[in-house]
Amino acid sequence: MTDHIRQCTFSARLDCHYLLHVPDNVDSRTVLVVTLHGFGQNPEAMLRLTEMMFGTQHVIASLQGPNQFFLNESTAQVGYGWNTNRQAGSSIRLHHDMVQHVLHEAGGEFGIPPQGRILAGFSQPVSLNYRFAATFPDAVRGVVAVCGGLPGDWETGSYRPVTAAVLHIARRADEYYPPAVTEQYAERLRLRVMDQEFHLIDGGHRVPSKGRAIVEGWLERILR
Repeated sequence: MTDHIRQCTFSARLDCHYLLHVPDNVDSRTVLVVTLHGFGQNPEAMLRLTEMMFGTQHVIASLQGPNQFFLNESTAQVGYGWNTNRQAGSSIRLHHDMVQHVLHEAGGEFGIPPQGRILAGFSQPVSLNYRFAATFPDAVRGVVAVCGGLPGDWETGSYRPVTAAVLHIARRADEYYPPAVTEQYAERLRLRVMDQEFHLIDGGHRVPSKGRAIVEGWLERILR
């Protein structure tokens, strides 16, 4: 008798988590920033980094990646991630569901409409965020991408035109996304993004400590 192996798939309930920073005052100038950390990081660190870029006057929701793991064999420290190259479609769908939920939940709680919502990400989730913006073009006003890549099917995928403004910050000494690759992003983004701003600045693979000036200028331009 010949053995047969079948791959079976089922859905199960998953508890998802995020941290929420709420400023003392929420008014018409307050934006909602939904922010996603890099591979092996956590929402606590990304919340601090996002506050550094955007300031503390905005509502910030820092999502925790759905995949958790120990960072190495000798520590109890846990890191989180968003996807791998296995069952990528499922990871993309989960990312989209998580982002949609937080946008609606936090945006509804504080009365911030889609025109005042920003999706931000560092490293691994950047390409997922671009996919989201090209799948749900009316969900956010802007996308901030730091030290990340474009989707592998950016040119060929069945995406919609991106109406959100895009700010992409790359670093000259980034060992994962080097300038030889990122210097092509401005032209590639124009394929689907009507309003895109690209910056290549000094430094390695990390959120820039002086990125706030870039973000504030961009925010002022797209929200006026």
